[in-house]
Amino acid sequence: MNDTVDNPFFARLWTVMSSREPEALRRLRAENLAGLTGRVLEVGAGTGTNFEFYPDTVTEVVAVEPERRLAALARDAAAAAQVPVTVDAGTVEQFTDSAQFDAVVCSLVLCSIDDPEAVVRQLLSVLRPGGQLRYLEHVASAGTRARLQRVADATVWPRLFGNCHTHRHTEQTIVGAGFEVTDARRQWTFPAWVPVPVAEFAIGVAVKP
Repeated sequence: MNDTVDNPFFARLWTVMSSREPEALRRLRAENLAGLTGRVLEVGAGTGTNFEFYPDTVTEVVAVEPERRLAALARDAAAAAQVPVTVDAGTVEQFTDSAQFDAVVCSLVLCSIDDPEAVVRQLLSVLRPGGQLRYLEHVASAGTRARLQRVADATVWPRLFGNCHTHRHTEQTIVGAGFEVTDARRQWTFPAWVPVPVAEFAIGVAVKP
């Protein structure tokens, strides 16, 4: 089955955005990957923005990116990475063997998946016992920003930003799939008063029992 995605508008937009990420977000990417070891599956690699932050204790990264233009850019980034990175232009559903990986990395991707519950359960299945899910995701906020997120999700935001849905309770999805969250916090990448729906991020570690 060919799961390659063809979204030229989003690919161009994300290429520009990922090359101009704020330093606060780059620091969160580095924090999210710190201390990883062994074989890692990265979901939704985009242009390969994470690759430079993997520590040399990682023996292999299998990076999945179904948008073909982004996958091509990710392969360029993989060639410059300090750890071995293979870019696969498919989806996580193709990984059917259990306990293949020591860790899974999700960075700004679970918001854009049609069925995040099913995908997170799949991620649990490919981890070895004790394996980690490292996540960095923008998530549902509360109060006025939550209302902004719901309006954004119901109108143009998913169409412009590759099916991104800003008001998702991603950490609840992770726990519901069977993970145990061992470390988690929220972080603002823009001042709280800035009226954008993706200002608040969740960063954390979840473990397969």
